[in-house]
Amino acid sequence: MKRVFALLVCFLLLTGCGRTAGEKRDDDPQKLHIVTTIFPAYDFARSVAGDWAEVTLLLPPGTESHSYEPTPSDILKVQDCDLFFYLGGETDSWVDTILTAVEPKGETMRMVDCVPLLEEAELNGADHRGHDHEEHDGHDHDHGREDGLGTITGMDEHVWTSPENAAVIVRKVGEQLAALDAEHAADYRANAESYAARIDELDADFEAFFESLQDDTIVFGDRFPLLYFAEHYDLDYYAAFSACSTQTEPSAATIAFLTEKVRKENIPTVWYIEFSNHLVADCIAEAAEVKTAMFHTCHNVSKADISSGATYVSLMQTNLETMKANMQ
Repeated sequence: MKRVFALLVCFLLLTGCGRTAGEKRDDDPQKLHIVTTIFPAYDFARSVAGDWAEVTLLLPPGTESHSYEPTPSDILKVQDCDLFFYLGGETDSWVDTILTAVEPKGETMRMVDCVPLLEEAELNGADHRGHDHEEHDGHDHDHGREDGLGTITGMDEHVWTSPENAAVIVRKVGEQLAALDAEHAADYRANAESYAARIDELDADFEAFFESLQDDTIVFGDRFPLLYFAEHYDLDYYAAFSACSTQTEPSAATIAFLTEKVRKENIPTVWYIEFSNHLVADCIAEAAEVKTAMFHTCHNVSKADISSGATYVSLMQTNLETMKANMQ
């Protein structure tokens, strides 16, 4: 990362720290220019912006966000945009490289500032984090750990995985764009309300589905960036790794614990997330003689997803249908 930072600084010096006054830009100067880092931010921004802004996704489809290295082109886009909308937190810590190199001329907005945050625990083995956790808003809850493992490492930044949070964020994007472009404020607010309402409907559908289940336990043989999703729907959840874990191989005790959990509670499916090799999930499922299925966290998407017009709503709707097929 230090090498990247040095290259960025040299590039900025050679280019005069960005475009000079009066230099024509390739995009439409009459529109707001929004730069986003991850797919949820991109999807929320473009849904709210409509025809009145141009939205750029920095993270290439299929790229691992934790290890992404920004390019000189990225840093110029961030410097020149009207709004830089990013997640904040460990997932896109590379953003610090950009913000250290230059100060954006426009506004910045972080998704993690839009909703209350939950604590993330680093897993030291097979983990069960029960229904309730202490929220960042100051409300007290019980920590339902079954095995006593894990220590709190910070705040979980995967806030969009709860549709309730996603709707809140979309409405706040609407207000941010309205403040930046008063002429089209009514359009931004209307677009935000329309998209947030669709997410609200999806939220209600998930709620109805989980209420219909006798057992709403989910087991992930993978990283678990779904804390907000699971907490919102009051699910029991078990996972091999924490959300931002760099581990690739769980301990034998973890495999044994999760396999026994699946067997004992007759859990029909072991889950994994997008872009995973799902070897751990396959191992657990094979030992327990059950199936596997993917839950798309919407963190990043493939080129095919982009080409097919995937949205947060469409991906989460697919998750709902997948859960209906694999949890009943």
